[in-house]
Amino acid sequence: MKKFLLLLIIFSLFGCKKFVVSFEQPTDKKLDNLKMEVLLDKKKVQEINLKAADGMPGYETVSLSVSDEGKHQLQVKVKDTIFNYEIKYPEEKYVLVTAHLKNNGKVHVGILKQAYKYRLIK
Repeated sequence: MKKFLLLLIIFSLFGCKKFVVSFEQPTDKKLDNLKMEVLLDKKKVQEINLKAADGMPGYETVSLSVSDEGKHQLQVKVKDTIFNYEIKYPEEKYVLVTAHLKNNGKVHVGILKQAYKYRLIK
Protein backbone atom coordinates (compact mmCIF):
# COMPACT_ATOMS: atom_id res chain seq x y z
CA MET A 1 0.00 0.00 0.00
CA LYS A 2 2.86 2.39 0.80
CA LYS A 3 4.41 1.76 -2.61
CA PHE A 4 1.12 2.55 -4.32
CA LEU A 5 0.77 5.86 -2.45
CA LEU A 6 4.38 6.75 -3.22
CA LEU A 7 3.87 6.03 -6.94
CA LEU A 8 0.67 8.08 -6.92
CA ILE A 9 2.43 11.05 -5.33
CA ILE A 10 5.37 10.86 -7.75
CA PHE A 11 3.04 10.57 -10.76
CA SER A 12 0.98 13.54 -9.65
CA LEU A 13 4.09 15.69 -9.12
CA PHE A 14 5.90 14.86 -12.36
CA GLY A 15 3.35 13.36 -14.73
CA CYS A 16 0.73 16.06 -15.20
CA LYS A 17 1.80 19.40 -16.63
CA LYS A 18 -1.14 21.66 -17.39
CA PHE A 19 -2.08 25.16 -18.39
CA VAL A 20 -5.14 26.55 -16.68
CA VAL A 21 -7.14 28.68 -19.11
CA SER A 22 -10.14 30.72 -17.98
CA PHE A 23 -12.54 32.10 -20.59
CA GLU A 24 -14.42 35.22 -19.59
CA GLN A 25 -18.07 35.10 -20.55
CA PRO A 26 -18.92 38.48 -22.13
CA THR A 27 -21.45 41.01 -20.89
CA ASP A 28 -22.10 42.18 -24.46
CA LYS A 29 -25.25 40.43 -25.77
CA LYS A 30 -23.90 40.60 -29.33
CA LEU A 31 -21.27 38.02 -28.35
CA ASP A 32 -23.83 35.51 -27.07
CA ASN A 33 -23.35 31.99 -28.53
CA LEU A 34 -20.02 32.96 -30.11
CA LYS A 35 -17.99 29.82 -30.84
CA MET A 36 -14.27 29.83 -30.00
CA GLU A 37 -11.91 27.01 -30.98
CA VAL A 38 -8.83 26.61 -28.79
CA LEU A 39 -5.68 25.09 -30.26
CA LEU A 40 -2.50 24.25 -28.35
CA ASP A 41 0.58 23.73 -30.51
CA LYS A 42 -1.72 23.67 -33.59
CA LYS A 43 -3.88 20.82 -32.22
CA LYS A 44 -7.53 21.48 -31.41
CA VAL A 45 -8.05 20.85 -27.71
CA GLN A 46 -11.25 22.64 -26.77
CA GLU A 47 -14.32 24.34 -28.20
CA ILE A 48 -16.01 27.04 -26.12
CA ASN A 49 -19.42 28.64 -26.68
CA LEU A 50 -19.62 32.02 -25.00
CA LYS A 51 -22.80 32.82 -23.08
CA ALA A 52 -23.52 36.48 -22.47
CA ALA A 53 -23.91 37.33 -18.79
CA ASP A 54 -25.95 40.05 -17.12
CA GLY A 55 -23.92 42.44 -14.98
CA MET A 56 -20.76 40.64 -13.82
CA PRO A 57 -19.02 38.35 -16.32
CA GLY A 58 -18.78 34.63 -15.61
CA TYR A 59 -15.81 32.35 -16.28
CA GLU A 60 -15.35 28.88 -17.76
CA THR A 61 -12.08 27.25 -16.75
CA VAL A 62 -10.36 24.36 -18.54
CA SER A 63 -7.03 22.59 -18.05
CA LEU A 64 -4.89 21.95 -21.12
CA SER A 65 -2.17 19.29 -20.90
CA VAL A 66 1.34 19.99 -22.13
CA SER A 67 4.08 17.46 -22.72
CA ASP A 68 7.16 19.45 -21.77
CA GLU A 69 8.42 22.74 -20.40
CA GLY A 70 9.20 25.66 -22.69
CA LYS A 71 7.34 27.68 -25.26
CA HIS A 72 3.92 26.64 -26.51
CA GLN A 73 1.58 28.27 -29.00
CA LEU A 74 -1.97 28.99 -27.88
CA GLN A 75 -4.35 29.82 -30.72
CA VAL A 76 -7.93 31.03 -30.39
CA LYS A 77 -10.04 30.85 -33.55
CA VAL A 78 -13.10 33.09 -33.69
CA LYS A 79 -15.19 33.15 -36.87
CA ASP A 80 -12.57 33.63 -39.61
CA THR A 81 -9.78 35.09 -37.45
CA ILE A 82 -7.03 33.25 -35.55
CA PHE A 83 -5.33 34.91 -32.58
CA ASN A 84 -1.85 33.54 -31.78
CA TYR A 85 -0.19 33.76 -28.37
CA GLU A 86 3.10 32.36 -27.12
CA ILE A 87 2.94 30.81 -23.65
CA LYS A 88 6.03 29.97 -21.62
CA TYR A 89 5.41 26.99 -19.36
CA PRO A 90 5.68 27.03 -16.28
CA GLU A 91 6.26 30.81 -15.96
CA GLU A 92 2.88 31.60 -17.55
CA LYS A 93 0.81 28.67 -16.35
CA TYR A 94 -2.45 30.60 -15.77
CA VAL A 95 -4.13 32.31 -18.73
CA LEU A 96 -7.24 34.49 -18.85
CA VAL A 97 -8.91 34.87 -22.28
CA THR A 98 -11.40 37.66 -22.98
CA ALA A 99 -13.37 38.50 -26.13
CA HIS A 100 -14.44 42.05 -27.00
CA LEU A 101 -16.48 43.50 -29.83
CA LYS A 102 -14.80 46.44 -31.56
CA ASN A 103 -16.68 49.46 -32.93
CA ASN A 104 -16.28 48.14 -36.48
CA GLY A 105 -18.09 44.89 -35.57
CA LYS A 106 -15.02 42.64 -35.45
CA VAL A 107 -14.21 40.44 -32.48
CA HIS A 108 -10.90 40.88 -30.65
CA VAL A 109 -9.51 38.26 -28.26
CA GLY A 110 -7.04 39.32 -25.58
CA ILE A 111 -5.22 37.34 -22.92
CA LEU A 112 -3.53 37.86 -19.58
CA LYS A 113 -0.75 35.46 -18.54
CA GLN A 114 0.79 34.91 -15.12
CA ALA A 115 2.47 32.28 -12.95
CA TYR A 116 -0.10 32.22 -10.13
CA LYS A 117 -3.86 31.61 -10.02
CA TYR A 118 -6.38 34.29 -10.84
CA ARG A 119 -9.01 35.04 -8.24
CA LEU A 120 -12.25 34.74 -10.18
CA ILE A 121 -15.61 35.62 -8.69
CA LYS A 122 -18.38 33.21 -9.64
